[in-house]
Amino acid sequence: MIARRTVQIPRSPRLKAPALASLLLCPALVLAQQEVDRAQNNSPSPGNPQLERVSVTRQQTDADLRRREPVAKQLYGREELDKYGDTQLSDVLKRLPGINVSGGQLRMRGLGGAYTQILVNGEPAPPGFSLDNLNPQQVERVEVTKAPTADQSAQAIAGTLNIILKDAPRVVQKDLRPGLAYANEKPVINGGFTYGDRAVGGLGFVIPVSLYQWHFRNELDGERLTNANPTMPGQLRQHVGNEGHDLAFGRGFNVSPRLNWKMGDDETLTLQGFFVDNRFHNEGANTVARLPDSDPLYTPRTIDETTRNRGTFSAERLNLQYNNRFSEDRRIELRAGVGSGGADFNFDFEGRNGATPVSRTTTGKNRNHNATLSGKYSQYAGEAHTLTTGAELERKVRDENRTTIENGQPLLPGIEGQPFDATITRSAVFAQDEWEINKQWSAYFGLRHEQIKTDSRGSADAVGSSDFSSMSRVTTPVLHLNFKPDPNGKGSGRDLVRASLTRSYKAPDVQQLINRPSINTTDPLTQGNTPTTPDRIGNPALQPELATGLDIAYESYLPAGGLVSVSLFHRRITNLIRTDQPRLMTVPWAPTQRWVITQINLSKATTEGLELEVKGRAGELFPGLFEPTTALSLRASLNLYRSRVGDIPGPDNRLEGQQPWQFNFGADYRLKSLPVNMGFSAQIAPRFDVRQSDLQSQQTLASRSLDAFAAMQLGKQDSVRVSVNGLFQPRQGTRLSFTKLDDFSLNERQPVAWWAVNWEHKF
Repeated sequence: MIARRTVQIPRSPRLKAPALASLLLCPALVLAQQEVDRAQNNSPSPGNPQLERVSVTRQQTDADLRRREPVAKQLYGREELDKYGDTQLSDVLKRLPGINVSGGQLRMRGLGGAYTQILVNGEPAPPGFSLDNLNPQQVERVEVTKAPTADQSAQAIAGTLNIILKDAPRVVQKDLRPGLAYANEKPVINGGFTYGDRAVGGLGFVIPVSLYQWHFRNELDGERLTNANPTMPGQLRQHVGNEGHDLAFGRGFNVSPRLNWKMGDDETLTLQGFFVDNRFHNEGANTVARLPDSDPLYTPRTIDETTRNRGTFSAERLNLQYNNRFSEDRRIELRAGVGSGGADFNFDFEGRNGATPVSRTTTGKNRNHNATLSGKYSQYAGEAHTLTTGAELERKVRDENRTTIENGQPLLPGIEGQPFDATITRSAVFAQDEWEINKQWSAYFGLRHEQIKTDSRGSADAVGSSDFSSMSRVTTPVLHLNFKPDPNGKGSGRDLVRASLTRSYKAPDVQQLINRPSINTTDPLTQGNTPTTPDRIGNPALQPELATGLDIAYESYLPAGGLVSVSLFHRRITNLIRTDQPRLMTVPWAPTQRWVITQINLSKATTEGLELEVKGRAGELFPGLFEPTTALSLRASLNLYRSRVGDIPGPDNRLEGQQPWQFNFGADYRLKSLPVNMGFSAQIAPRFDVRQSDLQSQQTLASRSLDAFAAMQLGKQDSVRVSVNGLFQPRQGTRLSFTKLDDFSLNERQPVAWWAVNWEHKF
């Protein structure tokens, strides 16, 4: 919702930006906003000493809304979502402070996987959901919360991303946005149409529809050296040359209709739909040279390998929400929802395993069904307290089937093709108190108890029954404090100091728990494998990771809408889930002993970091360098991270995938002579190593990327936008090495920039 406010100010010389902003934003240039400062030097006349009063009306910015939140939260609305004309929400998020996206997976504070919670309208995203599946045109805003709250699940050690879908507009809205993009070989199309209105009888609706395609190619280069198997005749070196490539193409469809019914002054009913359909096709072709180094007379063999992976993903969700404010101090919210979705894939491999030709096909299909019920009741208590209590219940059922056929025979007879299903029941109760202590202090107290029960059922097979039941219970207290140094909130008095002390957790997922093996097909089952090519099996005894967190932030809100923020965080994690050392075991799925890995709970880990953010108008941040009317806006963020895993020796015993630092910067500028906006955004992260175990380390290559756009307004109804995503990217990839062996595996790819042109017409 856009709010407006009117303030009265005397005509006086312009305010200066704090000196702190100049120190933090020296390297950066980003974000355009207002151009003309209407309060110029009109002095009062001598005969009338009273200052003239001027009424200034402006829209509340994302920074204004952020300042009003009772907990530390970053909000990004339509300006950020539309700026680059992106067709995938992941491209928007990677430019935000403290966030990076790798392979469609969101990482906050350098932590991915289940450390970061993704919500859609406050509820967990559908299983298998990827940020690449959602077009930003479907989204009203995104909310980034770095510390958990009681009214949302505490499965958010790194933080929570809440994606708010489009709401019904206040006036009629008809937007058409066709576009054309190109990355490799041929252009692809994308398009969106939004129709919304407020009808009679208190009804309002919006129907946003998006279609998109992608088509790109990555050049691959890889090398593998193994000497871990003493039965092999010396070393085996495998090299994938520049001839390798990975081709990916597909298409997607999103629609998220919403119907609002205002039943009375304080009573509303909302029906929200969310539908995603995604079809993908990936192809790879490698020329592989194999050479045993120990045999100088051996003639190198060149092998052509091909892979093909195709499949679909879909998700459907329908939510009903009822809100009623019984009086000025009491309100209730009830929600119910049902959803389904699933994916299927078909993966083909043609090549060799040693001297043996291999033709392997893996097919899989899963389906998910879920239902949710929740409610919360809020009431003012006295003049200073807002008490809220509520409960949630969610039930998810997952059905899965997977089969691997190698050279016409099942890879694991008695296991392949057997059905598997799991039921996950999550329940929670919570209570919270938002307390306005005085004009300077406010507090948020919360307590949440959450319980997750997982029941798995599968047919008895060569491994034995895969039935198991797992139960986890977590109680998470949270405390957030806000302090305003100047309670009047004028000029520099808009500053805030925030502090949070919280508990959060990360529950193991079903794939980590189930007792079925996943075979590493690098080495045939009949010949045994190596510690560097182990099979994998689940561990039903895994317990949730628990984290105690401390967050402290200083936020300075500048008069013209800018922001300077400095924050520190610390997390102490117990029961850390990590992969155990490979073990040589007699297994029921192979005639020889196999090396096997599983995941276990380690003792503890810690992570901490420093996060700096600056954004605002150039004339406000650097008054000595830019005029106040300069239509240039800047932003930059620097994030420093450190972590240590207690049961793994150093150096580099950091949490999985957490880079030591990340730097984002950019600039937006609006031309005065033409109705043109332009800007860029850059992201930089270094190469880093992670010691994963006593045996294994992984190195991730450095990354950098530059996005840019230019938008022109062609009239009242039409605009065109040209953008490029991913300029100047270096080779990306990982190197897996082993501390006690010479073995290593190196995989690199060269990403390609993505060019796009989009036209928007407002009816």
